[in-house]
Amino acid sequence: MREKEKVQLTPVFWITLAIVSVLVLYGVFFSDSFESVTGTIQGFITNNFSWYYVSLTTIFIVFCLIFVFTPMGQIRLGKPTEKPEFRTISWFAMLFSAGMGIGLVFWGAAEPISHYFTPPSAEPGTDMALKESLRRTFFHWGFHAWAIYAVVGLALAFTQFRRGEPGLISRTLKPILGKRVEGPLGTAIDVLAVFATIAGVATSLGLGVMQINGGLSYLFGIPNNIYVQILIIAIITALFMWSAWSGLSKGIQYLSNANMILGGILLIFTLVLGPTVLILNMWTDTFGGMIGNFINMSYDVAPLDQAKNDWLGNWTLYYWGWWMSWSPFVGIFIARVSRGRTIREFVLAVMVGPAVLSFFWFSVFGVTAIESDRMNGGFADLTTESVLFEMFNNMPLSMVVSLVAVLLIGTFFITSADSATFVLGMQTTNGSLTPPNRIKIIWGLAQVLIAIVLLMGGGLGALQASAIISAFPFSIILILMMVATYKDVAQEQKALSLYFKEDYEGTKYEKMMREYEKEQDNNNRD
Repeated sequence: MREKEKVQLTPVFWITLAIVSVLVLYGVFFSDSFESVTGTIQGFITNNFSWYYVSLTTIFIVFCLIFVFTPMGQIRLGKPTEKPEFRTISWFAMLFSAGMGIGLVFWGAAEPISHYFTPPSAEPGTDMALKESLRRTFFHWGFHAWAIYAVVGLALAFTQFRRGEPGLISRTLKPILGKRVEGPLGTAIDVLAVFATIAGVATSLGLGVMQINGGLSYLFGIPNNIYVQILIIAIITALFMWSAWSGLSKGIQYLSNANMILGGILLIFTLVLGPTVLILNMWTDTFGGMIGNFINMSYDVAPLDQAKNDWLGNWTLYYWGWWMSWSPFVGIFIARVSRGRTIREFVLAVMVGPAVLSFFWFSVFGVTAIESDRMNGGFADLTTESVLFEMFNNMPLSMVVSLVAVLLIGTFFITSADSATFVLGMQTTNGSLTPPNRIKIIWGLAQVLIAIVLLMGGGLGALQASAIISAFPFSIILILMMVATYKDVAQEQKALSLYFKEDYEGTKYEKMMREYEKEQDNNNRD
């Protein structure tokens, strides 16, 4: 038997599997009650903790910037002489695919045009509404989201590759909790992380299925209902399980590269045949507008404006919850593929690169959709999942491009589910980097079953509620991770400074670190 098949299952596996099983049964047999309960909990959180969500997500950005502008950023996630495992382009593709994936395609045209029709602070359908629609979309998909991912990814990569600990969320808290992370407290932390991962990924998979069904319905008249969605899930589940079986370096890497190619084709097609000059001008103008209003937008909770407060709850707080619930999955995955990178390189690549690319994506699809509505009308009455296909319908080669879009959503679905099965397998086998295929298959089925339950229990509303609810308890873990990571990295930097007598940068730093590594290895052998 191969070594990776001898990995021991932990209590985290059995506890989380039991919780998921109970929720699936509850959602299937008591779907009305399930929808009511999740809606009530979501309302309680958004009404009472909006201040907490917006403050915390901004703190994540400040935390990441500390490592960019201090000597701590030179520390490598691994040994000082280690080289990155993946080529930079493949690394970036995997970061981007895991972090956003289906959501970019689902909301690429739909979110800007939704804000255009119902903006929080402008007159609907005006030029100001167009600008605000892009600013808000940039804000939701930008630096806050990726800072959350960077916090988790940095904590895990440093703990695993620098300290030699298992790749578990609980082990990142060892600097402040000590040996307790190896007992029941650590188990509880990892169960919470696994459950948040399942809820976050299930939300994304649900969105993908809704849009695939919406696209097929729009193009071919296929019914848009839960039965067709379950059939779509069954087909794609078989595909992503095959991908998961093939392993990280093959399946996920190849599909991530395919995502970038297909996404690039759609992006270039829409940019060239859409209102190109307006897209570029709006991208520039609204990016500057978002940066200029960044602080105000970051802390905007509209305490005296109930209508705007409701809007923020449905959009901004939903996104902050979604990103936090996704953060264990994305953080674990980007940590796994980032070995050998410096902390500064990691933080900048994770927090800035994908965010700026997302801004351009939303500019291209958002402006094109809004201009298409201004010229042809008809968008106001569309379902969210049909907006993209209506936009393509008003462009040349509409059928071909729409089919490419459906294919892209499908490959994003496979990539997200594939990556998540790997991450969940790691977290339930004591951080194993080669979790058994049978464990990945179990978690793959668990993800899609939760997605089906959420679709049955209220569709988009239930998906949004699950993201916000699962994120709330995990946010406490995120705070502890920041404290523990800073303490651990600062201690490492202090030890290096004492050894070298001063802080070094650039090639001189690398040379000194190699000498330091040799001495540490000699001490360990002695």
